Amino acid sequence: MARTRAPDHEAQREQILELAAAKFAQTSYPSTSMADLAAASGTSKARLYHYYDSKEAILFDLLDRYTKRLMLIIAEVEGSSQRRGLSERETFAELVRAFLAEYETSHSRHVALLNDVKYLVETQREIVLDRQRDIVAAFARQLARAYPERVTNDNQTPLTMMVFGMINWTFTWLRPGGRLGYQDFAAQVIDVLERGLRASVATP
Repeated sequence: MARTRAPDHEAQREQILELAAAKFAQTSYPSTSMADLAAASGTSKARLYHYYDSKEAILFDLLDRYTKRLMLIIAEVEGSSQRRGLSERETFAELVRAFLAEYETSHSRHVALLNDVKYLVETQREIVLDRQRDIVAAFARQLARAYPERVTNDNQTPLTMMVFGMINWTFTWLRPGGRLGYQDFAAQVIDVLERGLRASVATP
């Protein structure tokens, strides 16, 4: 007979993932053992194995859930913007704000997404990489809708990656509770895009 899961099983897994992400960011994924993760979670290795059968399983669940969360944010922003009658430009601004709001509370998970995908087995790695490609494609699509007069087939990818370059590395310097808040920074990013992309193309 299969063992019945405790009512808090999912909450325990989420807590393990949060603490594991912090540990991976602190000591690197390759240098972290199941014993280290058990200690960080305040539990025993035996109990940790009750939830995950390996360090690799923890990493995949961490990245799988996080990329699903980012895709859900995109869907939520697009759906909410449509219901509220926002313009395409306003929708893209909402997308930037929503991602930075998520990044504010997901420092360690974001570090794992940027640094540790390569440690997954191929089948799992492709799942996460495909979802990352979908995220980039969604940003590119919405950016083109927001600034159709400036975004072309030739520059769509560079401009999209420019946006990610501005927001994806905030964990290295932007601290929650600091003088510059995440939403303040989002406003600055949006202002830079507005000033740079809404202008007419300059004549050489």
